[in-house]
Amino acid sequence: MENSPFPKCQKCGSGDLVPLSDFGSQGAPIQYKAWVCTNPDCGYNIKIRNGEVYLGEPILNGELHSRARQEYTR
Repeated sequence: MENSPFPKCQKCGSGDLVPLSDFGSQGAPIQYKAWVCTNPDCGYNIKIRNGEVYLGEPILNGELHSRARQEYTR
């Protein structure tokens, strides 16, 4: 049996829920802003935005955001 420090995903049962952190609009660190399933086929996530909890939002590819940002700054 695998011993992970993270909780098992209750949606798929095979992935773990891992915490993600971010920075606020003023640069302050925000710990555990989101929890996501490590199973790429599952995609379950919990996010906190402006004090509200969002469940199962689509996960976007950050590479696309970086490209759009580069084109905007040109």
